[in-house]
Amino acid sequence: MMAMLLEPKMLLTILLMGTIVYITYLSKRSATASDYFVGGRSFGWFTNGSAIGGDYLSAATFLGIAGLTYQLGYDGAYYAFCFSIGLTLLAIFVAGPLRRFGAYTVADFLAYRFHSKRARLAAVAVVLAISGFYAAPQLLGAAQILSMFFGTSYEFGIIFTCSVMIFYVGIGGMKGTTLNQALELWIRLGAFLLMVGAAIYGGLHYQEILAAINEFKGSITGTSAFTVDGKDIPFDGSVWTGTGNYFPSFWQTISMTIGLSLGTIGLPHILLRFYTNPSAKAARKSALMAIGIASVFFFFAVYLGVVGRSIFLSGNIDSGVMKDLIAGGNNMVVPSTAQALGGEWLLGLVIAGAFAAVFSNLSGLFIASSGALAHDLYATFFRKNITEKERVIAGKVAIVILGVLYGVLGLMVKGASIGHLVALAFTVAASTFTPIFILGIWWRGMTEKGAIAGLVTGLLASMYMIFFKTTLPEFLQFNVPGLITVPIGFLSVYIVSKLDRRVPADVNDFMKKVHSKETEAA
Repeated sequence: MMAMLLEPKMLLTILLMGTIVYITYLSKRSATASDYFVGGRSFGWFTNGSAIGGDYLSAATFLGIAGLTYQLGYDGAYYAFCFSIGLTLLAIFVAGPLRRFGAYTVADFLAYRFHSKRARLAAVAVVLAISGFYAAPQLLGAAQILSMFFGTSYEFGIIFTCSVMIFYVGIGGMKGTTLNQALELWIRLGAFLLMVGAAIYGGLHYQEILAAINEFKGSITGTSAFTVDGKDIPFDGSVWTGTGNYFPSFWQTISMTIGLSLGTIGLPHILLRFYTNPSAKAARKSALMAIGIASVFFFFAVYLGVVGRSIFLSGNIDSGVMKDLIAGGNNMVVPSTAQALGGEWLLGLVIAGAFAAVFSNLSGLFIASSGALAHDLYATFFRKNITEKERVIAGKVAIVILGVLYGVLGLMVKGASIGHLVALAFTVAASTFTPIFILGIWWRGMTEKGAIAGLVTGLLASMYMIFFKTTLPEFLQFNVPGLITVPIGFLSVYIVSKLDRRVPADVNDFMKKVHSKETEAA
């Protein structure tokens, strides 16, 4: 027992857990709804920028981008390009105006913009749909790490992770969540820096290993012992370094670019972070900092995906690492590569970093969804004269409910690709909230009926094209259907608003508030 506790992966994971508990304990006092849901709007640009980065750079980026690059080559690396565009668009078009607006939840934007409970209810449904879509792959990543490196069952991993999140977010609220997210970001970045340093020190220079991969064609030595059919795995490097492996046409590529690039603007847990800044200026600085961090992170992730592929093709790695790369698939490329590069201590740090990625992102999803349930649903429709204390209690009860719901979703996605599941969540966000926030902030003519139509139509269209794509003609069967669903969302808002024409009477006051100068709105 003692020997197991002294293993690097166990020591560093326990240290991470202990730090989370300590920070959560220090920030446990949430006297008001503002404290619990938006941290009292007290976080400066550096802390909040780190937290936005921590929230955005989830298990899908820490594990998924490198894994997709390892699996698909250029097509996998293209995911990183699309994800990086989104934060830039968010900083330009939404960050400042959203903070000037000021609220507790994403649904507040629609409710106050149109003075509409119906719009709030539609927004709650979409928040829960996107958050559920996004939470499932994070839980998948945590469960796979626990299963592969700690010997637990997949089901235990889901239950354990959900239990940690209920404690983490339920007690600490937005204050504890933000501080933990900021810390966890730098843990992950540190892990990537050490991996990159170890790879370069070991002579795995990008241009050289990429050329070697491109020239490789044949069977990979040493893999037969771990395959189902007992044969070595074949690999053609020229196919891997080419294009069209996963996105076989120009329109498939454009569709993914639209879905992922615009999806960031519609992610509830990212939008919520801008409410926590003290001013619009700080919100913009936070977004810019997150862009810089994400750019470095994506660059490292793509490089490490190529390093992982090079190590795998060499055939002379430790048998345990070879087994993990085959059994774990693309989701476990980063931990396996870390073990090959730096042994047990680097593996331990990467495992702690992977848990940090999962906890950081899940905490943001829990906060956003608990706000939707407690503030937007319960306090608005069931307890209209609710006190601040009761609102906070409702938020904590919502965390427990969400822990159960997300756990069920995590059990349902066993064996899926983390990176691709998150890409689909981005598509739903791009088809629903992105049209609402872009048009709601920059177009006076949007109406309540137009907003609701956009949310409902965008949600139904994206869900149908994701889950029932085989029922469509072949030319409409997109891996990431942003090319179809995002225009449907925008057009629904525009056309219904034009037909309705019932623009809120105070729309000019709203526009002045969200677009006013810093001195007027801070």
